[in-house]
Amino acid sequence: MDGRRMSLAAGSQMSPDTAWKAEPRTTRGGQPRYSALAITTALTLRAVFRLALRQTEGLIGSILALLGLDLAVPDHSTLSRRAETLDVALPRPGSGPVHLLVDSTGLKLCGAGEWLLEKHGTRTRRSWRKLHVGVDADTGRIVAATLTASDVDDASQVSTLLDQAGPVASFTADGAYDQDGVYGEVARRSPDAAVIVPPRSSAVPSETAGTAPTPRDRHLRHIAEHGRRTWQQASGYHWRALVEADISRFKRVIGGELRLRTDRRRRTEIALAVGALNRMLELGRPEYVRLT
Repeated sequence: MDGRRMSLAAGSQMSPDTAWKAEPRTTRGGQPRYSALAITTALTLRAVFRLALRQTEGLIGSILALLGLDLAVPDHSTLSRRAETLDVALPRPGSGPVHLLVDSTGLKLCGAGEWLLEKHGTRTRRSWRKLHVGVDADTGRIVAATLTASDVDDASQVSTLLDQAGPVASFTADGAYDQDGVYGEVARRSPDAAVIVPPRSSAVPSETAGTAPTPRDRHLRHIAEHGRRTWQQASGYHWRALVEADISRFKRVIGGELRLRTDRRRRTEIALAVGALNRMLELGRPEYVRLT
């Protein structure tokens, strides 16, 4: 890593001292010591290497020393406090509509709640949260992510995921998303988008199926005439395996636990982890050149 360009800090072209220190505050209140870039760098390394905050403080100090940079190291309390207000946004996909694959998974909470359970056989809060993700089928990048309580219905987060992903060419998800509201949210944002969600086994056609069939009615008709497996191949539903693969990659690389203590900080933790995974995907993707 080139310390002069501060490549550790997300490729910034500023000098290390300028990139690491916070800009002077123009409003009332205390002056932060470290820039958002510095905090983002530290918390991203923490997420990738699954470190505690004190371990992250030590790692950053070691890296700065190896780079020969005389910069202050954010302490663990500062990292925890700044995670509460750090603004981390997922980068928008390309200008065109994406083929969005959606799924959710559970992430365990680590911290005092688990300690209470082990020591006293009791807990004072929920033991896990639900992560909802949207993946671009063409690139494999996670383009939308949100964190909710464990009892939140998957379909209720479609609006949030679509807001992050932007226009979609298709929306693919499992049977938990077989709701009128999901079709409505997709149609409102992208009227021409295909909704590829398997109807539930108890699903029945709408009242207008004979005269003005809905997309869901057409799914039901195809399944009734050709079978569910044939429908999956014809509709492209099998591409949903890609979002399951991305969730598996998330848990293998980042882990299946949330380590920060408040939901706002956990959302920051997720956003940084997703950004790191997307960056790894870009660095590991081969570039093909046609030889003539």
